[in-house]
This record gives sequence, structure tokens and C-alpha cells, in this order.
Amino acid sequence: MRVSATRAAAVRASSLGAIALALAAQPVLAQEAAEDEPASEAIVVTGIRASLTQALNIKRSAQGVVDAISAEDIGKFPDTNLAESLQRITGVSIDRSNGEGSTVTVRGFGPEFNLVLLNGRQMPTSTLGDGASAPSSRSFDFANLASEGISGVEVYKSGRAILPTGGIGSTINIKTPRPLDKPGFSGSLAARGVYDTSLNSGTAITPEVSGIISKTFGAEDQFGILVTGTWQKRKASVNQANVGWRDGYLGSENNWGSLPQQGDPRFANITNRPGPNDVYQVQQNASYDLNDINRERLNGQVVLQARPTENLTATFDYTYSSNTVQVRNSNVGIWFNFNDVSSAWTNGPVAGPIFYSERFGAAEGKDLSYSGALTENRSENNSIGGNLKWKGPGGLRLELDGHHSTAESGANNPYGTSTSVGTAVFGIAQQTVNYENKLPVISYTMHPGIDALNAANIQATGNSFRNAYFKDTINEVQLRGGWDFDNSILDSLDFGVVYTENKVRSAYGFIQNDTWGGSTTKEQMPDDLFTLETLPDKFKGLSGASNPAMIQSFYKFNFEKMVELLDGLNRICGGDNNCLSPFNVDRRIRERTVAPYLQANSTFDLFSNPAHFRAGLRYEKTRVTSSALVPIPIGTQWVSANEFNLVYGNTSDFTTFRGEYENWLPAFDFDFEPVRNVKVRASYSHTITRPDYASMQGGRTVDQLFRIGGGFGSQGNPGLNPYKSKNIDISAEWYYDKASYLSVGFFDKRVRNFIAADRIDSDAFGLTNPADGPRYRAAVAALGANASTTAIRNYIFANYPGSVIVDSFDPVTGNYTGKILGLPEDNKVNFQITTPINSAQAAHLYGFEFAVQHSFWDSGFGTILNYTVVRGDARYDNTQPSSVPQFALTGLSDSANAVLFYDKNGIQARVAYNWRDKFLGGTGPNPFYIEAYGQVDASASWEFRKGYTLFFEGINITGASRRGHLRSTNNVFFASPGYARYQLGARINF
Repeated sequence: MRVSATRAAAVRASSLGAIALALAAQPVLAQEAAEDEPASEAIVVTGIRASLTQALNIKRSAQGVVDAISAEDIGKFPDTNLAESLQRITGVSIDRSNGEGSTVTVRGFGPEFNLVLLNGRQMPTSTLGDGASAPSSRSFDFANLASEGISGVEVYKSGRAILPTGGIGSTINIKTPRPLDKPGFSGSLAARGVYDTSLNSGTAITPEVSGIISKTFGAEDQFGILVTGTWQKRKASVNQANVGWRDGYLGSENNWGSLPQQGDPRFANITNRPGPNDVYQVQQNASYDLNDINRERLNGQVVLQARPTENLTATFDYTYSSNTVQVRNSNVGIWFNFNDVSSAWTNGPVAGPIFYSERFGAAEGKDLSYSGALTENRSENNSIGGNLKWKGPGGLRLELDGHHSTAESGANNPYGTSTSVGTAVFGIAQQTVNYENKLPVISYTMHPGIDALNAANIQATGNSFRNAYFKDTINEVQLRGGWDFDNSILDSLDFGVVYTENKVRSAYGFIQNDTWGGSTTKEQMPDDLFTLETLPDKFKGLSGASNPAMIQSFYKFNFEKMVELLDGLNRICGGDNNCLSPFNVDRRIRERTVAPYLQANSTFDLFSNPAHFRAGLRYEKTRVTSSALVPIPIGTQWVSANEFNLVYGNTSDFTTFRGEYENWLPAFDFDFEPVRNVKVRASYSHTITRPDYASMQGGRTVDQLFRIGGGFGSQGNPGLNPYKSKNIDISAEWYYDKASYLSVGFFDKRVRNFIAADRIDSDAFGLTNPADGPRYRAAVAALGANASTTAIRNYIFANYPGSVIVDSFDPVTGNYTGKILGLPEDNKVNFQITTPINSAQAAHLYGFEFAVQHSFWDSGFGTILNYTVVRGDARYDNTQPSSVPQFALTGLSDSANAVLFYDKNGIQARVAYNWRDKFLGGTGPNPFYIEAYGQVDASASWEFRKGYTLFFEGINITGASRRGHLRSTNNVFFASPGYARYQLGARINF
């Protein structure tokens, strides 16, 4: 059929914009190469409607459950963030960090359960996590990669023998372009400006520049080179209300931090106290945090290819990415001592606080904290690889692939990966947190004569400089091959063997000065270090932000100048202003895996209709060596009313442990077309996910800070077996029109070797508790059972001078500041040591996936809708106290997408709504949940001249906010307002 030039031009003009939405919103099955390998060629189409038709054909003809996203054109991926594109695939949802997509969850399995590949190769991952402990995660952070240099992403939901293992949820293969895929000279250059409305001050527009150039040479284009590059800067602000919580207590418990029991005079101050079988939590601290973020991302790739003969192709590639994120934090906060408390509670069995309030005497010197932090962390990835493909006689195929790849994260300034410098105004009379709104409302009153908004009343307190480091190195060699057969029920036979060496180093060190009672006088703090900052306007959109009881303003300070001042006065970092701590925890893991596999693919007729069957088997044997160098504490100190810490010397202990495991992993796929335009599929497979690095790391560590009731610690287990899942997938698809279809799928996963946290009570290293011994009992006997903690400390300072270090003494109040040292005759500190174990229980997860793709005739309009239902029995029971160990799957939640697009006459546009229901974000003694979240994005593009395009994109245009809680919805642990991000740019294709 002949197509007019006008129509052809219109089709070409429609290539640049909303295809992204269509391909990202609805799964597009990846094109499978003849050898059916994960690095299969992606089909790049132009125009939304054309791409959807092609996607429909690929989905219809593919085997197994494989979804994909393809680039619209060279240098143009659907979204500027890979995770933002992936979330529009059925069954895929994401979590966000610093305002953009970071990690993915597939069918309810969180980031740790999804393996990420680059061009079919297992990639190392590096992340610093909270920055305040040794990193441990296997999850891949998609924020490290710009999307402009990506040609496609494939999501394998069902297992295959030829795929690397590690993803129970999915295996995600990121594909980059190759010059010989597109002969000739081509490229793309793009520039855009980004405006983020979240900025606390200013209206900065930040630049993003990207480009890709591909060129082939030779009489038959047998040589090629491709270069990509992306540079991005981003400014944003993320403001959060944060609440730290203590363990889940039973109402019958009576220990430090729990609510008073009947008979205690403080019992009268409790409204609707939780019953003896109810579980509740009390807050340890609460704060409002303002975070100003500067991010710079640099990505690049060079690919060289040669095809000297038709049957031989050689590829060499180098990929680089770096992501540098600076976060400047200012916050105001309060801490609780659990003395003179009033509170009100919701009904059980999981009771949540309605409000929680504490009063202090004038002599107690309770502080209002003004803290600040500055971190600048960099993640850097390098990957160098080579690939040799040969097509031999008789349908023989051989491929040799190898790569050396590293991922490294660490501090990029002289302070560390997690810092905190504290100042305070002493003299709080009462402090309260109210939980009746989405935003926890923190309020305080000072004792008469003390003004918290007078900078002259501020003095320095404690500080900490924590330094984490993570490096993951993967060396991998793959030999893949197969035979293709003609005129046989057996289409092809694939085989191969993979050797993977994964080496991980995870290190951590800290400098900490626990002078929380004050390290300077008020006079030593220059007033011009401080700037008054307002608060309610930083939390717009959250109910509670307009409450007049909320803290209205606080003082922030210049972090660098404050550290320089304190280092000069108190040598907090040794006097040289370098606060980058050496590592005193250093952990190494080495995994070596050998994996041969075999897979057969066949085509046959079933009831006179075509059918396909694939059967494969993969064997894996993994050996693990885990070594750890950890510091040995030599003593304890009681440094303020409710602050205790450990004292370290120069002693460390080095230990090495080993483990190994093996698995046989079968995989079967079947599809059949029983009637015209209807296709049914069935798959069965075994897949595994390896334990996170923290669970495998040897050595026992205990937290430096502990409380009067004891402390916490952890110990790894390198002998853990991986999670193993038996998976069933069943689906049906009805292709009722040329570019429209309806599909429904069911998946069932049964997981064993689940890793649970077991917590045991133990002393450690002979450490004793200075608040639990003869001196403490003598003080109580002399002062009475109701004596305040401050009074008890003053008694010990005055009567036991040989076991204390006095920092200061106020003769007016009689208050001491300083350290009370732990003595051998004191009772041992009780540490709750958390150790991972393989649970004997199995987890059952199942769900349904629904998808509709529909084009409204020739109007240019279309829609894509999908919904995923996820259910499972491995759920956390919030009614059990923290002392009862539990295991649960994180990330389980329903998700949905709704997309409306237009593609006609060179104009493309989309509006997309992405929603994810509440899910368990973390387990252990204290679970936490991320509440349901929905986001609206929009984009449009106009190719006003062939090869020249203007485009616009809006992210979270309705400003949806995010919130998380623990056992009760009133146990909010973070609440953060949402803001829109806009970008406007131009692209030239040639």
C-alpha cells in the first residue's frame, strides 16, 4: 500500500514525545533475539501509535513474562529518570530519594529482591544508606544513571535458565545503544532548564545537557564508534518532620521509658492508658528538618564495534557515571527523658499517642536543640567490558563476554557521610508533640526569663562526624552458545557457563563528642553565626502546618564556620578542621559463583494452533568468605541525664567466617493461541535472592550510644542461605483491535529461607553501666526514690570524685556537667544483639495484573490503564511487642497507572497518574510503613521542524506529599510536603 509523503512526514514528526508515556505506562515486551538471550535487541519505533502497535506485536509473539521500555529516538528515553519510567510498567512501583525515583519494587518485592544488569551483565551497586553505619544494601540506585544514554530497559518477571540470578521480584536489564545497530552518522543534542518549586529560598533554574553521536565506517559499515554524555545539575529542598520511637511495649511492661503503671503518681497524667495486652510506642525525639540539596550527575559511555566478517562481531565498551549529592541540613528538635509526662492514647490493640508532653524543673536545664549538618557524598561507577560473537556453520552460535566493574560511594568533603553539630538553648519548661494531624505538631515553652529566639542564649553542645564507605567490584566472564535448528520441533538449544566474583568492602568510622550538656558558654558563640528561619511556610500542604502551637521559627547556622570555631575552641576534630574519621569498622565479603545452564526452545501445533515451549535448568554454586575488623570498646561513660556512650581504645578484633550454598533452578515457559487473537501463557520457575551484605558480615558490633536500660548491637551470619522462590505465572491476552488489547495475569510466589532477625540479650566486652551499681543505689538511698536524674548525677559527682570527669560546676544551681565512668563493680550493660537467621517458615505471595491499551480510532487519543494486586501471608503483626521476633516481606502493595495520551500532527502529549498503596518499608523489632502515595506527571513536545523539537515536562504537578508511620498511624516517623518540578528544553536530532 502506498503512503503519501504528507502522511509519512506526519508519522516522522510524531516520533519525539509521548511515545515515552505509552511505552513506560504499559509493558512492552522486549524483542527476543534468535538465541533468546537477555541482551536482546530493542525495537526503536517512532510515534506513540506506531510504537504501541509494534509493542502489541512483540508482546503477542514473546515467550514468558518480559516487559520493556524502548527509547523514542536516539538520545531520547521516556523520562529523565529510569525509575520514573519503570514505575509505569504493570507491577512495578518505586521509592523516592531527594525528590526523584531511586529504587524499584516489582510485584511486591522491594529493591533488594530485584537484580539489575547492564547489557546482560551483573552490575555492582553502591549506596551509603543512612550514612551513619556501615553500608550493606544490594539494591541498585537508578538515580546514579541518566536516561539519555539508555536505549531500552527490559524487566524479566519470570525466571529463565539463561538469566543471572539474584532477582526473585525481577531481573532488570538496562541496555545501551551500539553503533552497528544504526549504520551511518546520527546523533542527538539536548539542553534543558529545570525549575524545582521545592526550594526553600531562591528560584534557581539548573541546566541539563546531553548528547549522543554514532558513526560507522567502512565500505559495508563494518566498524563503528558511539559516544554518549550527560551532565546535570539539580537544586531542590526536602523538608521533613521526623520522630524517633522506642520499642513496642506491652501495656503490662514496667521499665524505663514505658508508661507509668497504676499506683505511680504519674499515672494520673495519662488519658486512656493502653491496656495490659495492648502494644504502644513512645517517642524518643522529634524535630523539623530543612534539607537543601545540590546534586551533580555525570554519565558517559564509549562503544567501539567491529564486524570484520558477516559472522563475527567484536564490541568494546566503557561506561562511567558519577552522582554527587550535597545536603545542607538545619533543624530544631526536642528529646524526651520520660520523667514528668502527660499523654493521651487511642484505643488498642495497637495504641497510638494523641499527644505526648513532658515538664521540666528550672534546675534540670532541659534543652531546645538547634542542630545542623553538611554532607557531600559521591557515588561513582566504572565498567569496562568486551564481547565477541560468532555465528558458525550449522546454526552454531558462540559468544564470549567479560567485564570488570566497580561501584564506589563515600564522602566528598572533610566532614563525613553523616554529620551533626548541635547547639541549644537551655531552659525548656514544657514540650509537647501532638499527633492529630498529618504533620506532628511540636511545641515548647521556656522558663520565665529565657528567650529561645535570642541568639545570645545559644551555646554549643555535642557533635558527631560519621564516615561510611562502600565499594563493590564484580569480575565476570560468560561463555554463551547454542544451536539453531531448521525443520525440527526443537527450534534451538542454548547453553553456557558464567563465573562471577563479587567483592564488597564496607567500612565505617566516627568522631563523636558527647558534650550534650554544653561544650561552650553563651559568650563564646558569636551571634552573627545564626540566622532566624521560619517554619510553617516550609510545610505547606500538610495539615497541622497552620496550627499556631507549632514551632514558628528557629535559628540555623553556617556549618563550616561553626565547625571551625568549635575545632579552635574544643578541638572537636583534632584542631586541623578535618573531621573525616578513619575507619574503625572494616568489613569484606567475597562471593564466587559458578553457574552452568542449558535451555531448549520448541515450536509445535496444538489442536491445529501454534504453541511454544521452553525448558531450562541452571545450576549455581556460591562460596562466601566474610571478614570483619571491628573496634573493641574498653569502657562506658554517663555523659548527661539520659546519654551514655562507649569509650574506645586502639584495640580491634579481626575475624573471618565462611559459607557456601548451591541451587538447581529450573524454568519452563508455555504459550498457546486457542482462538484467533487470544493468547494464554503459563510459566514455572525457581529463583533466588542473595542475603544483604549486612546480614552476611562477620563480627559483633555494639552501638556507641546506649540508654540506662541498655543498648543495641548486631552480628552477621555469612552462612545464610539465599531466599528461594517457586514461581507460577498464568496470563491471558485478547488483541481485539490493531492497536488495542486487554490482558490479565496471575502470579504466585512461595518463598523459603526467609531471613528473619533474632534478638538475644547479652553483655558485651565486659562493659558496665555507670547508672546501675553501688554509686547509683547510694544516691537513691540518700535522695529518695523520686529523685531526678540530674540530682542523682550531682550526688555521684560530689561524693565519688575518683570515678568522674568534671567539665563544669555551677555553684548557684549545684549542677555538674561531665562524665561518670563505668566501674568494674557496676552491673553489666545489657545489649540486645540482633542476628539474622534463616526462618523455618515460608512466605506465600500472589497477585493479579490487569492492563488495558486502547486507541480511540484515528483521533490521536489513547489510554493505558493497569492495576496490580499483591497479597501475601508474610505480614508484620503490629500487635506483638518488639521482644517477639518476626519476619515479613517488605514492599507488598497494590499499584496502578492511568495514562491519557495524544499523538497526531507532530504534537505529542501525555498526562499520567501513578499510585502506590501503603507498604511495609522495614521490618525487625520496630516496623515502619510508607503511606499510600499518588503522583500526577505531564509532558508535551512539538517537532516544529524536522529534527528540531521543543519539549516540556512536569513532575508531581499537584504537589503530593509523603508520610510514614510505625505500628500505629499516629506513630508518624516522617512527614514531608511535596512540590512540583518543571523542565523546558530543546532537542536536535541528526
